Amino acid sequence: MTNKKDLAKTKKKLFIDLFKRLISDRKRVVVLVFLLITLSFVGWRVFAGKNGASEFQTVSVERGMIISSVSASGQVLSVNIMSANTQASGIVKTVYVKDGDELRKGDKILEIDLDFQGEQKNAQAWSSYLSAKNNLESAKATLYSLDSQMWAANQKFINDAAARELEETDPTYIQQHDDWLAAESKYKNQTAAIAQAQAAINSAWLTYVQASSIITAPMDGTITSLMYAEGMSIGALDTGSTTSNQKVATIKTEGMPIISVNLSEIDVFRTEIGQKATIIIDSISDKTFTGRVIGVDRIGQTGSGVTQYPAIIQFDSSPDQVLPNMAVTANIVIDRKDNVLLVPSGVVQSQEGQSYVSVLVGGKSQSVPVGVGLSSDTQTEIISGLNEGDLVVSGSVSSTRSQQNETSPFGGGMGGMMRIAR
Repeated sequence: MTNKKDLAKTKKKLFIDLFKRLISDRKRVVVLVFLLITLSFVGWRVFAGKNGASEFQTVSVERGMIISSVSASGQVLSVNIMSANTQASGIVKTVYVKDGDELRKGDKILEIDLDFQGEQKNAQAWSSYLSAKNNLESAKATLYSLDSQMWAANQKFINDAAARELEETDPTYIQQHDDWLAAESKYKNQTAAIAQAQAAINSAWLTYVQASSIITAPMDGTITSLMYAEGMSIGALDTGSTTSNQKVATIKTEGMPIISVNLSEIDVFRTEIGQKATIIIDSISDKTFTGRVIGVDRIGQTGSGVTQYPAIIQFDSSPDQVLPNMAVTANIVIDRKDNVLLVPSGVVQSQEGQSYVSVLVGGKSQSVPVGVGLSSDTQTEIISGLNEGDLVVSGSVSSTRSQQNETSPFGGGMGGMMRIAR
C-alpha cells in the first residue's frame, strides 16, 4: 500500500512541474494555442466546402429493347363450358360420375327420387310432349289430304282446259287454273305447319328432359363442378310465373380461355385486333400467360360518367388453373423496338411541346433538347440529342452551407485568436 501511494505522489509532482515549465514560457503558450486554432479553422473550412458542393446522381444512356403497352383490367369469361341443369325436385338417389370424368352427350350424371311437385311437373311435361306428337301427326295427315287435292286440281286443269286449248282469258281456263294454284298454295302452307309442329315437339321433349328424374350430359366433354352427392335435396327455384333451372354440374370442352378487359378512351385508339398481350391473373401470381386481341368494342359502355371500351383477348394455351370470373390484368403490346437508345422515363421533362433531359458536362448539369419515341412505364426511347454512354442527371445530393461560412467554429473569427494571443 505504501508503494502505491508513493508512486501516485510522484506522478502528481511530475505533472505539476511540467505545467509550471509550460506556463513559465508565455511565448511558447501563444504559439501552441495559435497552431491549434489555425488547424481547427482550416479543417472547418475544408469540411464546410465539401458540405456545400452538389453531387449529381447520373445514369448512362444505353441501348436496348423497349416495349410500349396498354394495361387494362377485367375478368375471365365463361367459355367452352355448358351447364347440366334440371327443373326436377326431390332427393338425389344415385350419382354416376365424379369430377374429371369424360362424358359423351346423353351419358347419365345422376338420378333423382322425385317428390310430389317433381312428379307432377314430370307428368305435365310428358303430357305436353304427347300432345305435340299428336299435333304433328295431325298436321301430316292434313298435308296428305292437301297433296291429293292439289294433284286432283292439276289433273282437272290439264285434262280439260289445257286439253281443249282454251284461251287464258276463258272463264273455264281461269277457274281450273286458279283452283290448281290455290290447292298448291295450301299444300305449301301445310308443309310450313308441319315444320312448326316438329319444332313444338322438340321443345316439349326438352322440357320433359329438364323435368326428368335422370339428368344427362348436354354435350361431350369433361365434367367439373359437380355440386351434388347421394342423399342431398335438389329442387328448381319457382319464381311464380316461371321455374328457373338448377345447375347440377358443368361440362367443359377443349378450347382456349377468353378474357374481357376495359380500355380507356385513349387506349382504345391504340389497340388493334391481332396484337399480342401478356396476362396476369390475380389469384395465380407466380405465372404470366400470353394471348392476343380478337375483338375491340369501339362503341363502349358508360357508367358513373366514365366510358370504357371492352376488348376480348384469347389465351394462347388452355391452362387448367384458369377459371371463369377470375380477375385479370392484361398488358397489350402496342409496339416494340430493339437496339435503341434508352433513358429512364423520369429524367425526361417537357415544356411547350419540346422534351429535355439534363446531361452532366464538365461536372455541371446542362439541359439538352431531345427527340423521344416509344415509352414504357420505366423507359423512354431517345431518337435524337443524346449518344450512347452520355451521363444523364437523374437526381442530386447537395448540402447548404450553414452560417459557419461567415463565422469560425469558435464564434469569434480571427479576433478571438488575437485576444488569446495578447
